[in-house]
Amino acid sequence: MSGSNDPSALRWLIGVELTTYRKQVGLSLTELSVETGISKPKLGHMESGRYQQQPDDLANVLRACGTDQRGIDRLTSLSARSDSKSWWAPWAHVVPDWLKTFVGLEGLAYSEFVYEPLVLPGMMQTAEYAEALTQATGFVRQNHTERFVSFRLARARRLTETADLRVQVVVGESALRLAVASPEVRRAQYERLLGLAEHPRVTLQILTPECGPHDAGSTGQFCVLHFAEARPIAYTELLDGAVYVQDPDDVRTYTLAAESLQRVALDPDESFAYVKALASDE
Repeated sequence: MSGSNDPSALRWLIGVELTTYRKQVGLSLTELSVETGISKPKLGHMESGRYQQQPDDLANVLRACGTDQRGIDRLTSLSARSDSKSWWAPWAHVVPDWLKTFVGLEGLAYSEFVYEPLVLPGMMQTAEYAEALTQATGFVRQNHTERFVSFRLARARRLTETADLRVQVVVGESALRLAVASPEVRRAQYERLLGLAEHPRVTLQILTPECGPHDAGSTGQFCVLHFAEARPIAYTELLDGAVYVQDPDDVRTYTLAAESLQRVALDPDESFAYVKALASDE
């Protein structure tokens, strides 16, 4: 996606790929250093994404890990894109680092699955709804609330106006019925959801208790991001931080949970009718 790549997210994603390849062949950083002639500290920085990885160094490391030419070309091509600027730069002082990484990765992805059992996804919130939620959490300083809300809105606009991202969202009934602000604010929020549900790149499904059990019954909020040039990752937020799930087997578990949710939840047409009924009731 032209103009949407976050360099720190790109470096991080490339580093994850390098770490996965190295571990798959059972090499330590010391052993890889001997194989490649690249110092151990530099290899560590390449895997952490601290500095931009150079295509020649990437190819050297990947060959030492037995990677085929397709995999080498894929990652070296990805590294060539890492000189783009971050779209979130105007909000850098109010957005935590863990969230900067996520929205950067989101800008690189071609599809995203989101499960939110208790709170509506930030990318789908109206300004008034987002402000009410932000003020209620206490994690954002009062003088930063307006800026943080504007960041959420900018991210939301990218979903419908500039990004190529396809988003599949499953929202729990509790999130829809959360008593946020006034009935007028909630009605406007429902109308926002209805508008997004009609967007060609957005699929919205509602999960009610009547839908029955599913594979994500013991989890909270999570996302799965899919990339054209890297393996998928899963992401889940904590109270004031986040966990990035990188191991392919663990990511597969989240992917299966996402597929279970999509099977069990109301289909898109039923979900649209459900939200429309809520809007009428406010």
